[in-house]
Amino acid sequence: MKKILVIEDDRTTRFMLTGTLKAHGYAVTSSADGLRGLNQLRKQAFDVVLLDIWMPHMNGLELLAKMRAEGIHTKAVVMTSDDAPETLLRAVREQAWQYLSKPIEPARVLEVVEAAISASPVPAIEVISAIPEWIELLVPCEMSTAERIQGFMGQLETDLPDEARESVGMVFHEMLMNAVEWGGKLDPNRKVRISCIRTPRMVLYRIADPGEGFQFKDLDHAAVSYPPGEGAESAAVRQAKGLRSGGFGILIAKSMVDELLYNEVHNEVLFVKYR
Repeated sequence: MKKILVIEDDRTTRFMLTGTLKAHGYAVTSSADGLRGLNQLRKQAFDVVLLDIWMPHMNGLELLAKMRAEGIHTKAVVMTSDDAPETLLRAVREQAWQYLSKPIEPARVLEVVEAAISASPVPAIEVISAIPEWIELLVPCEMSTAERIQGFMGQLETDLPDEARESVGMVFHEMLMNAVEWGGKLDPNRKVRISCIRTPRMVLYRIADPGEGFQFKDLDHAAVSYPPGEGAESAAVRQAKGLRSGGFGILIAKSMVDELLYNEVHNEVLFVKYR
């Protein structure tokens, strides 16, 4: 039976989480503050810890730092209504596995816990810069890690209008997945470098993968390689190659942001959304 530790000072939320997880077959231990939660982590091994950020005696960010310092490698899912960029970025720096926004949805908790338990250990995400105006990360070339960092980065764009935030999120997802899958060859020992620069007038992303790049003329399976109006022909090529359906990612991405540029060898992409 998988063991979950819930560290949450709000009694109602703590009972909801405990009851939900127990009802789905997990062995659950709970603590009402960070200090007692740390003592529980020192006493026994858990598969996942659900961790509130702002608590008495020791907050969740301090607890994450203690876990790292003491070599406690339990996957930590942070939970908070605080969406300040500084809070999110410190959680990433302290190796939080995932982020859940309050109020907590039981179905989402179960989804994240299951994903955390089933995920294989991978090299840590390295934080190069963690100020809200300039974020820079090195992310292992592994799909679940890419999905996790997508969740964190999405929380940083809450000041954008809904449509712009959705566009930036979709383009970031497409470009990151391309970098991880094609540039990094799904090798978690290789890293994708992600930069995000935010100014009052724009949001700029730069994604650099460790691959050798590509040329559009060689992408006969991608719609972007065809003249306007003929992109659907890529579907037959993809089917013949045994590839998943799609191939419109780069083409769609170009239409959703204001600027999208590749470097000469096409192993770095930059895109901009103006505010």
